[in-house]
Amino acid sequence: MPDDSPAPLVTDPFARFREWFAEADAREPDANAMTVATAAPDGRPSARILLLKGVDDRGFVFYTNKTSRKSGELEANPHVALLFHWKSLARQVRIEGRVESVTDGEADAYFASRPRISRLGAWASDQSRPLDARLTLERRLAAFEAKYPGEDVPRPPYWSGYRVLPASFEFWQNMPFRLHDRTLYTRTPDGGWAIGKLFP
Repeated sequence: MPDDSPAPLVTDPFARFREWFAEADAREPDANAMTVATAAPDGRPSARILLLKGVDDRGFVFYTNKTSRKSGELEANPHVALLFHWKSLARQVRIEGRVESVTDGEADAYFASRPRISRLGAWASDQSRPLDARLTLERRLAAFEAKYPGEDVPRPPYWSGYRVLPASFEFWQNMPFRLHDRTLYTRTPDGGWAIGKLFP
């Protein structure tokens, strides 16, 4: 049974995230799945599930095709929101901040770690663009399989990643009778964190 007592106060939100993520990773099949919400320049929001591929004391990293809809929105408006929901633990973490691009070295290293078919798929897919038929994608994939027959599949120039630099974290823990425990961390001008509670 998940623990429904309030979480003890931790002054570093990255440390708290790592604790919660480790618990989730031991119980949830896709603990690194997160909702990534962006907004177009006219304010229209969009959201999708992506996989977290790295976290350090700077931020949270995910990878994508830089010609995709989400990338276009992030290039125009770098503000982003992430949401992790771990049902078995009755917890969620909300993160808001802005993105920066990862380095070419980081993108190269992660791309090389992917299965070959995923690397070929990055070449074959015009992500977010209209597709007339599944057969078109399959033919494009076959063409790139022929072009790169071995394990050496280079990273496409339009494929890279973003690091979300948090301005705030909210840690939400389910409590009985919907009297949930919510802890908010907000980045201060000196780079520290202000910590407070929110009504459920």
